[in-house]
Amino acid sequence: MPKTGRWIFQNNMSFDIELHNIGCLPVYDGNVLRYERNTSLQVQNGYIASIGSPTSNNSIDCKGKLVTPGFIDSHTHPIFDNNRNEEHQQRLLGETYEEIARNGGGIISSIEGVRNSTADELYNKAFKRMDRFISLGTTTIEAKTGYGLNTDSELKSLEVIKNLDLNHSIDLVPTFMGAHAFPVEYQKNQQGFVNLIIDEMIPAVYEQGIAKYIDVFCEEGYFSVDHARTIIKRGLDYGFIPRIHADEFSNIGASQLAADMGAVSADHLMAIDDRSIQSLVENNVVATLLPGTTFFLNKKTYAPARKLIDYGAIVALATDFNPGSCHIQSIPFIMTLAVMSMSMSIEEAFIAATYNGALALGCENEVGSIEINKKADLVIWEIDTLFDIPYYVTDHPIRHVIKNGQIVFGA
Repeated sequence: MPKTGRWIFQNNMSFDIELHNIGCLPVYDGNVLRYERNTSLQVQNGYIASIGSPTSNNSIDCKGKLVTPGFIDSHTHPIFDNNRNEEHQQRLLGETYEEIARNGGGIISSIEGVRNSTADELYNKAFKRMDRFISLGTTTIEAKTGYGLNTDSELKSLEVIKNLDLNHSIDLVPTFMGAHAFPVEYQKNQQGFVNLIIDEMIPAVYEQGIAKYIDVFCEEGYFSVDHARTIIKRGLDYGFIPRIHADEFSNIGASQLAADMGAVSADHLMAIDDRSIQSLVENNVVATLLPGTTFFLNKKTYAPARKLIDYGAIVALATDFNPGSCHIQSIPFIMTLAVMSMSMSIEEAFIAATYNGALALGCENEVGSIEINKKADLVIWEIDTLFDIPYYVTDHPIRHVIKNGQIVFGA
């Protein structure tokens, strides 16, 4: 679909381009982060072909500034109808997320909108959200369902994700999250809803053939450890890779379950304990931290990023973009929160928002770092170094975003 205004969609642009006069190019190979200075980068057929071999083909002058890989946002909930800004106002007046949910708000309040919307209506709204992600330097996202909570609406949400991936420049990695909350009609029959997920939803999602992952909100007041285990086991039977919302508000054993079940990631982790951290490390489970949610909910306790890193955990950063508990799409702002509130260095935050996010999505061989033969998903900045990103806090001095070797956003 064509873009207007600041959006640049160049059908006639050659895939063969060069970025020259790059002042700082952070290169990470999964082990060591190094900086190439005063260099160039060549793109062929949408992939990085070489670094530091100047040519004269279709050149972009980076004006001595920073160039990074596109961000990987490995935890988002972008398929919804309307936002829940009234809940934000309620929290500002002193109500907690838990109190609002008990009174009919929270996840449940988004269900009616998704169920009553057509796929086209959801697609059109989500498409604009994808534009926003791109403008903020994010080139790949994980996209969850979870606001339909019946079979038809969950399948509809996955179809929307598939069509966004086909038609928008951003890459979307689809996750089925029918186990996001108990809908009103099952509030008094939770086991009945678990049975619906395992007996009807999961087989239908498998037949549809879109979702790669399965996710469960394992938390007090949502899905118990036993419920989550049952759902994940069923998902594994159908080949879905598990990820778990774990230890967000309380520690009921969700992150331990993630380790036991071979989940690719355990997400949130504000209430994780030392034993569970060690289990994540021993089982190579990515710890996906979402400081934007803590900030947006006006909570005081952030996930223990420093302890996780010191224990040897793989830490990723993501936005948790959703209509209620975190309406933030900016990975640069998430990095700022990580260095200011979770004792991460800027380099740790950068790796967590790029390479480790790709690890959490199983696409680290294609995206997440600047390496030869990886996709040319790049951000050209109007700043000099990584250390300027948190310095600018909510300002995002991005000049161009390149996806698959083509300019898809330009300031």
